[in-house]
Amino acid sequence: MTEFGFINLLVLPAALGLLGFVEPCSIGSSLIFIKYLERKEAARRLTETILFAVTRALFIGGLGILAVLLGTAFLGLQKGAWILLGAIYVFIGSLYLAGRAQVLMRSVGPSLASLSGARGSVGLGVLFGLNIPACAAPLLLILLGAAAAGGATGSTFLGGFVSLAVFGLALSLPLVLAVLFAPARAALDWLAGLSGRMPFWTGVVLTVLGLWSIGFGLFAHLPEPA
Repeated sequence: MTEFGFINLLVLPAALGLLGFVEPCSIGSSLIFIKYLERKEAARRLTETILFAVTRALFIGGLGILAVLLGTAFLGLQKGAWILLGAIYVFIGSLYLAGRAQVLMRSVGPSLASLSGARGSVGLGVLFGLNIPACAAPLLLILLGAAAAGGATGSTFLGGFVSLAVFGLALSLPLVLAVLFAPARAALDWLAGLSGRMPFWTGVVLTVLGLWSIGFGLFAHLPEPA
């Protein structure tokens, strides 16, 4: 595995998942989930938070498999795929910096509004887990692009699944900790106060990452797909 491959498989998805968690609307949906669970007994909270995190990770991981499947249609792109991916990073980062990222913000999965008609804790946990907040959608788009580019350079379906599942777990992990531990809930309240500043720093991170990806595509040696 190349350095860039390792970063796209584990490091980048985890970092973007944590970044997506502290985006404003993600914090909002997290607080809704905590409110939903706060009166339940400890064992039920543990069961439902695990269901929440695993469901979201599997759902997003499945999207990664589809992205790799799309990328396999373009075998041979090689470095061009990473240059294109870097351009997407820079474009989305620029939207964040300009305060226009909302044009890409569409929640993925069932709407949280549908929770009112759900029956049973398992059903609610599944609906929460399948919902991806709109603030995280641009970050998810970036990783889907990375998975598709990986498919274009010979990456496996497992790689696409793992990278997107890691994103889903990282997107949920702070919330799981907040549900289970009182100090983590206090930290979540503190993060909620800072969440309004995150779009700017998200834009900075994505722009830098995009420039690095373009430089990698231009100058690094990538092995030919088998």
